[in-house]
Amino acid sequence: MTDWLHGKRTLVVGGGSGIGRAVVDAFRAEGARLTVLERDRAKCDKLRDELPGVPVIEGDAITREANEHAVKVAVDSYGGLDALVNCVGVFDFYHGVDDIKADDLATAFDEMFRTNVLSHLQSVKAALPWLRTGTGPSVVLTESTSSYQPGRGGVLYVSSKFAVRGLVAALAHELAPDIRVNGVAPGGTLNTDLRGLASLGQQETRLDDTPNRARDMAARTPLNVALTGDDHAWSFVFLASDRSRGISGEIVHPDGGFGLGT
Repeated sequence: MTDWLHGKRTLVVGGGSGIGRAVVDAFRAEGARLTVLERDRAKCDKLRDELPGVPVIEGDAITREANEHAVKVAVDSYGGLDALVNCVGVFDFYHGVDDIKADDLATAFDEMFRTNVLSHLQSVKAALPWLRTGTGPSVVLTESTSSYQPGRGGVLYVSSKFAVRGLVAALAHELAPDIRVNGVAPGGTLNTDLRGLASLGQQETRLDDTPNRARDMAARTPLNVALTGDDHAWSFVFLASDRSRGISGEIVHPDGGFGLGT
């Protein structure tokens, strides 16, 4: 490997599966010193078993307490914090406004935006004092093709991902020149555990279980590719590395060319 992240003290939020786990593996391969925050206990146990020596914190990233604890563990383990990556997300399985009962709308909205947007803000807020004293500090947030293109999710998912796009721009402006903030906007992704909203009864439904998913994903991209978290992870590596030190407020789109011509 190239050691692009040599010694970078990094907290990955939502690192237990899918894109987040791929980011963990890629960052380790590039020399980062990692701490992981993950909500799911079984995923935490698996991380601890497979990555001995990597601090793994079980906690919900939408809460202040979990993020502050994860930051404390990272700082106690490595003496500081240089990079923050947030990969937390939940889906809505293309539910439009007509598909959501009026009685469920407020609850579903809260769940979607607390998971997809508030978790990002909470992690940045907790990490901020230590990032300011870090070396080449940066934040990388996970957007989506749905941050730019309607139709790749339902009304709640798309609007929440547009909000993350806004977070990247607002935070990059606010935190410059001390901290760089960028985003990665993956297209459809294979081999993830992305699930739906519990408030809509979708919590046991996995997007990756959709029939013919790989074939259909490839067919809708100009490059005819169905990408995995491993493909996306290198965009996070680049944005967290000092090789992107002149880049802030920008987005990398590993989506197979999906946005071409739109």
